[in-house]
Amino acid sequence: MHHINQIYINGAFVTPQGKELFDLFNPTTGQRIGQVQLANEQDAVTAIAAAKGAFAEFSRSSKDARIGYLKRMHAAVEGVEDELTQAIIEEYGAPISRARWMAKHAASVLQDAASVLQSYKFSRRIGIAEVVMQPLGVAGLITPWNSNAGFICGKLAAALAAGCTAVIKPSEMSAIQTAIVTRALHDAGLPPGVFNIITGRGETVGAVLSAHPDIAKVSFTGSTAVGKTILRTGADTLKRVTLELGGKSPVLILDDADLKTAIPLALQAGFMNSGQACIAGTRILVPESRLAEVEALMIKEAADVHAGDPRDPATAVGPMVSHKQWERVQRYIQIGIEEGAHLLAGGPGLPEGINAGWFVRPTVFSRVTNQMTIAREEIFGPVLSIITYTTEEEALAIANDTPYGLQAYILSSNPERAHRLASHIDAGRVLINTLAHEPLAPFGGFKQSGIGREYGTFGLEAFLEPKSILS
Repeated sequence: MHHINQIYINGAFVTPQGKELFDLFNPTTGQRIGQVQLANEQDAVTAIAAAKGAFAEFSRSSKDARIGYLKRMHAAVEGVEDELTQAIIEEYGAPISRARWMAKHAASVLQDAASVLQSYKFSRRIGIAEVVMQPLGVAGLITPWNSNAGFICGKLAAALAAGCTAVIKPSEMSAIQTAIVTRALHDAGLPPGVFNIITGRGETVGAVLSAHPDIAKVSFTGSTAVGKTILRTGADTLKRVTLELGGKSPVLILDDADLKTAIPLALQAGFMNSGQACIAGTRILVPESRLAEVEALMIKEAADVHAGDPRDPATAVGPMVSHKQWERVQRYIQIGIEEGAHLLAGGPGLPEGINAGWFVRPTVFSRVTNQMTIAREEIFGPVLSIITYTTEEEALAIANDTPYGLQAYILSSNPERAHRLASHIDAGRVLINTLAHEPLAPFGGFKQSGIGREYGTFGLEAFLEPKSILS
């Protein structure tokens, strides 16, 4: 059993003032595996004071010094990669191939930030003015459970590269990962107070970070509903806010696509991270004239998508993170059936041969209209919808007919045509015939998928404010 009863404030591991104990579960078995003692509002205030106290000196540190810190942090997190991989599997249920990627990603984002910082100019001449990029102040960083370690390190890397200090509120559901990452980051030897990590609930610790006048910037990844609350709360002190929120990403399969390549890629885009991904391609748009081909191939390919033990290399879809999340996904599957969508693969209940844990049958609905609930709302599970179109213009209209705009996919044998269509899709990223990730390119959403960008130079500048000096 895991018993986690410390948080990290001002360079030291301390016992939280909060007394609430939060149960941790293994989603593969549904069994309790430990408890974490949660921080409360007073812990958040103490952490903010520590970060504020460290800001004056850290914000004046040299670029070379901060690059050195980031490289030490990278080495430290890289050193716990195996331990972190096992924690991600145990606590979150990610399939082993995904868990390994997530653990590597947690380290690599720190090196990426060091690389961006190396070439970044904090001062530039514009006309008769010298424009200086100045760190905002103390940053409040709030991370989700679907990639907790990566978001802790990625958000922190950008904040520190800019010269900000930070208070991090990780998901309480990911406390084992947080403990491993915190220990590694502590071993990197940064000055006390530069970063503080306090596991607590959003309605307590998160609320303090959103409202406290000494927090200059909030960076949040999570649901659109919570993002709106943070934005409203932060308005009172005019906080700078970066929000990476929900998605309902279209996978646009063009009529010239090789379906034998496109269908497996579409399934990978939809089922990535067990469907618990804001960028998952959950709306698959296909030419009406090729629907019969698509359905036949989809049935064949979906049958090979294995849901089960995340330690099995053959597993593509692991369990949902919690029983609550499992119930949510089951409810949406039932809604799809009730609204008249054609169930092509999967369906309600546990996958065949599984009688424990929070597993969902990889599910594909066909003959879905874009006005059905399963096509409008983010399900956050392995549930996909096939929607038909007749013309290219209609395909674009359906792709953009969503309150979200985080990511989109285009699958085509004509790259020039795909690039032309990409320019008309309202999404922060459009992937053409690939599922690749570019860590130096900006990431974020249009519309209700968020505000601002992360990664690369854009992510660094989210923690900076330009100042013009004229003489």
